[in-house]
Amino acid sequence: MSQDRPTAAELIDAVREFIEKDVAPELSGQKAFHARVAANALTLAMRELRDGPATDAAARDRLRNLLGEEGDLETLNRRLAERIRVGEMDDRADATLDHLLKTAEDKLRIANPRHLPRAGLE
Repeated sequence: MSQDRPTAAELIDAVREFIEKDVAPELSGQKAFHARVAANALTLAMRELRDGPATDAAARDRLRNLLGEEGDLETLNRRLAERIRVGEMDDRADATLDHLLKTAEDKLRIANPRHLPRAGLE
């Protein structure tokens, strides 16, 4: 059940901002590094909360179309891997590659979107 205010996203953002603006500037060395890691982890968690459900739904829809089957995302990913392993997707290699590239791009957009231009995906 969702709470009212503050939302999970607001809480995460408040803690991230506190670490970045109040805590990290007071630290040095390894503690400063760990503060930056913590702030980055909270930023990633925020992107996951915001974009994860839509990204998962899009991947599930692509897999349903690609495989012609119903199922949850984990099951469909497992079925795709099995079919690739035994060569059953060879005749759909372009569509399979399109799905895999889009999935990688979506995951990278959540994990670290700064890497998208270097990966040639944006």
